[in-house]
Amino acid sequence: MPDSNTDSLSILSDLIAQAKKAGADAADAVLVEGDSLSHGQRLGKLEKIERAEGKDLGLRVFVGQRSATVSSTDFKKDALREAVERAIAMAKLAPEDKYAGIADSSQLAKSWPEIDMLDPAEPTPEQLAERAGAMEEAALAVAGVSNSEGAEASWGRATVSLVTSAGFAGRYARSSQGVSVSVIAARDGEMETDYDYTSAVYAADLEDPALVGRRAGERTVRKLGPRKAKTAQVPILFEPRMARSLIGHLLGAITGPSVARGTSFLKDRLGQRIFAPGIAIIDDPHRTRGMRSKPFDGEGLANGRTEIIQDGVLTTWLLDLASARQLGLTSTGHAGRGTGGPPSPTSSNTHLAAGTMTPQQLMADIEQGFYVTEMMGHGANMVTGDYSRGAAGYWIEKGEIAYPVSEITIAGNLKDMFLDLTPADDLVFKGSTDAPTVRIDGMTVAGS
Repeated sequence: MPDSNTDSLSILSDLIAQAKKAGADAADAVLVEGDSLSHGQRLGKLEKIERAEGKDLGLRVFVGQRSATVSSTDFKKDALREAVERAIAMAKLAPEDKYAGIADSSQLAKSWPEIDMLDPAEPTPEQLAERAGAMEEAALAVAGVSNSEGAEASWGRATVSLVTSAGFAGRYARSSQGVSVSVIAARDGEMETDYDYTSAVYAADLEDPALVGRRAGERTVRKLGPRKAKTAQVPILFEPRMARSLIGHLLGAITGPSVARGTSFLKDRLGQRIFAPGIAIIDDPHRTRGMRSKPFDGEGLANGRTEIIQDGVLTTWLLDLASARQLGLTSTGHAGRGTGGPPSPTSSNTHLAAGTMTPQQLMADIEQGFYVTEMMGHGANMVTGDYSRGAAGYWIEKGEIAYPVSEITIAGNLKDMFLDLTPADDLVFKGSTDAPTVRIDGMTVAGS
């Protein structure tokens, strides 16, 4: 495995030189090197301990407006030569795509920031076992918890190198680690299950596993004895880990390919208000210790903080070079890249900015409402915005959590939901997409 910046970039540079010599008009190549370690246990007994190391290379070549991508995990000279030959042959048979192509030299990033996103310390298997054990033990200690579905602690490190025939060569590395547990509570012949987790780039930023474990146990026990809810139109609160899915639907609707194909319910809304005044949604690939931080995008373009929603107004699409050309626009530096195919636009670290009220204050005036802690299914139509998902959580009465409810459906339309959304002040950065608790009025709860 390449063990230095020079090694990985040299491999890619040599590969591109071979592709150009073999007849490619342009080419780019990406090398992903990864290491991971995970520990899994159940009821204190080891179920797995796994370590993986690997590297994967992807080469994209262009012959005129025709292109092809090949990938390889074999870095022998003969294997790479065959990969180049195969890519050129495939490209000559591919259909022409007038929007495809690498960035020219004037578009490429000439410098990029150093981002704190790599914990240099690799945990030992014993440290992972200690984290998982502390989390599971704390969850099982909660009164009412009867069993465990298991606890897992993991660590990973990925290094990404990118070289293009237009003169770009860059590399970055980042780490991630997390601990999670899922437990079961039982009462009167009924069982409920729930989970909790903590994740971060640095081990020092993980929450105390025992605290998270206790929270998982308490969440599970609170779900016992659920009731049915009657069909009604009521205010709905989404807890943070449910609210972030709403931001995911927004991101899916504003990617360049969806807009260019006309398959997005927001395809005509650029520059228009789609959230209430004051709402901000930010994508920031340069966030310190961000779970998906990166110093440049997957095509070698500069990237940076983008306020996707500014004062409730949609300010931009998420574009790579191909979708930008198709829309007659400029790339926004949101290209993501794997080794098995061409780039495509993607977000990085995205969050809904916190509001000014606590979740309790958001709930205070609700006579009858629903607090969502779990959702099932994928009932969002990205063409129309229609939204319908199975859900469970807690019924709200007179501004307070009253009792657990399950087996209901929540429905609305994302266009209306976005406009009616109010964020609370409890934003915590835990993943690549984050949101505080949010309240949405006027949705339908379909129950008994």
